[in-house]
Order: sequence, then C-alpha cells, then structure tokens
Amino acid sequence: MFSTSLNRCNLPPWVIASRHYNRAPQPLEIQGAHHDQRALFEKLALVEDPEVRGALFHDFMDVRFQLHQWHREETPSSRKSLKNSYLRFLRGWQFDSNSIEGAVLKGWVESRLGLPPTFHREPIDDFHSKAYVQYTFDRMQGSARSNAILPQLDLLYGFVQYELGRRFPGKKHLSLYRGICDFTEHPVIEKSDKDRYILRLNNLNSFTRDFERAWEFGTRVLEAEVPLTKIFFLGGLLPRSLLRGEEEVIVIGGEFEVRVLIGG
Repeated sequence: MFSTSLNRCNLPPWVIASRHYNRAPQPLEIQGAHHDQRALFEKLALVEDPEVRGALFHDFMDVRFQLHQWHREETPSSRKSLKNSYLRFLRGWQFDSNSIEGAVLKGWVESRLGLPPTFHREPIDDFHSKAYVQYTFDRMQGSARSNAILPQLDLLYGFVQYELGRRFPGKKHLSLYRGICDFTEHPVIEKSDKDRYILRLNNLNSFTRDFERAWEFGTRVLEAEVPLTKIFFLGGLLPRSLLRGEEEVIVIGGEFEVRVLIGG
C-alpha cells in the first residue's frame, strides 16, 4: 500500500497498515480529538443501556456541531452544510462505498491515519493516477457539502472505540467476513496455504459479523481476525431510527491475513 508520511495519529502509517499491527494492535489516538471527547465519555460512563448511549452520542453531535440549526441558515448551501451530518455519509457508504460519501470516509482515513485508498471506482496505483484524481474530486465535493465533517468523524471513531471496549471487554479482535467475486479490489501480497492469503485491503472496507450474509455479496468469502482498533463503525451502535444496517462493519484496511472460502 502506497502511503503518505503524514497523519494525525499516534502511530505512523506504515505501522498501521502492516500485518504485524493486526496481530498485536495498539490503540489509535487521533490528535486533537481527545479534548472534544472528554465531556462525552464522562456522560457515557454513567449510562448502562447501549441504546441510550447511542442516542446520547447523537444528541452530543447535534449540539456540538449545531446540526439541528440547519433551518435557521440564510442560504441553501449553508442549510445543506449543516443538514448533511455524519449520518448522511454513513448512509451513503452503505448504499455505495464508491460514492461521493464513500470518498469522504476514505478521505478521513487518509487524513487521520495516512492510508490513502487503493480502490475508488477503480484500482488506485499511486497519487498521480487518474483514479486518485477522481477520488480526490469526489472527496472535495463531498466535504464541501457538510459542516466540519472530519471532526464529526473523529468523534464517531472515538465513540465506536469506546463502545467496543464496553461491549467486548478484554477482546482485541473480532472474526469478520467479506464477500467478494474476485481479487480486483484486493491485491494478493502472499499465499501461505491453499486458502490462506495476505491481501492488501482498501483503506476502508465493508465486512459483516454474519458469515452466511457474506455469501450474498460474492462467490468467495474473506474471513479475517480484525483488530477492534481498526473498526471505524459497527452497525447497531446507533438507534435504528437514525441508521439501519446493523450487520455491516466498516473496517480500516492495510495488509490482512485472511482465509478465503470458495462457494460450491
């Protein structure tokens, strides 16, 4: 994976992208985000019901970024900017990861962790490719539609990591599955056995916790032990009234050791 030397994280990009990190993950801390999260976590610590915590997080975002005040703005563009919150980008990803919203989420990974995408509509080989230019255009177009979307996504990642710690105490990995048709989006780095591979995954990817559901998306299924620290979003953390798709897990990429299962 080609990477930038710049990020806003406590670990360099090459470490985050490596298979060695996945074996022994460490917390990923986004610079400047801790201060914004402190008040939120103090409130979340007092709540036992996960559904209530999800609603509390959304209310915090609503106030922190004045999302509820979109109707007070004077121009259509400023109203749209506030109305297009982090939820719009999660919904856009669920509909199509190669959408403009998908480019913005991939852009968050590149900006914060230093991992650029390797696929957006088509494979991306380097920073000078036409595919990277198209991704950059989509990312800029999407970011212009929202108010402070990257700080919103910082808080979302922090909330997800907090929730994962509460829901899976003591665990460092989750077994996740991804259905694929071929390896177009997943270059093979190494094959260690007949069904064991090391793949280079895109900087952001859709997985599921449901093995059977993964078969609906391809003729092969990737099975991976994913570090909790690489889970950008887990379906079911927010109330269903805000966001559907409880089975989807959005995973930060890099080099992954996977088992490839082929349907009969």
